[in-house]
Amino acid sequence: MFRKLRPFFSAIVLVVVFSSCSEYQKVLKNEDVKAKYDMAEKLYEAKDFKRANVILEQISPQYIGKPQGERVMFFLSDSYYQIKDYNNSGYYFERFLKSYAKSDKAQEAAFLGAKSYYLLSPKYSLDQTDTDKALMKLQLFINAYPNSEYLPQANEMAQDLTQKKEQKAFEIAKQFTKLGEFYKLDFSISAIAALDNFMLDFPGSFYKEDALFHKLKALTNLALNSTEQKKRQRLSDAKASYDVLKKNFPQTQFEKQASALMEKVNKELENYSK
Repeated sequence: MFRKLRPFFSAIVLVVVFSSCSEYQKVLKNEDVKAKYDMAEKLYEAKDFKRANVILEQISPQYIGKPQGERVMFFLSDSYYQIKDYNNSGYYFERFLKSYAKSDKAQEAAFLGAKSYYLLSPKYSLDQTDTDKALMKLQLFINAYPNSEYLPQANEMAQDLTQKKEQKAFEIAKQFTKLGEFYKLDFSISAIAALDNFMLDFPGSFYKEDALFHKLKALTNLALNSTEQKKRQRLSDAKASYDVLKKNFPQTQFEKQASALMEKVNKELENYSK
């Protein structure tokens, strides 16, 4: 019985879909702004965000300064967010907040705007301009709405972005360390400076142990390949760096490599004690 009725139901669905599409196309070509508003609201409430967005884009300029303008602007911003056009959703949520700062939707708009930039943030190895903007927007949201239901999500996203920036800064410093081993000592000097800056900027970083070890590597490489005039002081600096690593991480995962470096440093320092 059901199999016999299936073609009938399919035909009804096709008629409904065709009718909806036909009505949508008719409204798109219509000059009646109210009809477009009603259709956009209907599509938005039905979660047909893509088609709602097209109409909302058409009518939003005509609702500026009108009572429905706030509703239209929020729907437009959110429809961009829902179709994953985060560049536009971030931009329009910003515009919404500037125009309707006291809106009941201001908190949600601030959160979704910040989240839009969060979702635009690329992997750590690429340019982090969007990451910086997302962090700024998230911090503004956290400061403005400390009791928000969205606060746990906002904090989690901010932490994720901060770790991404940490990873990028650390990877750059680590690359200088590698270059110093195979090319010019200038890269070792740059590595040491970059690692010092990294630890100042991110004192509680997940990568702190790695950073301390790579600083030891860079200092050892610099010391062992220095001129006699600078060698002794740089050997002492390398030894001090090892002491800092062990103080912070007594059971460091780099114990074997770090000890091997210290053997070389201590062997060189013996020449001066003699």
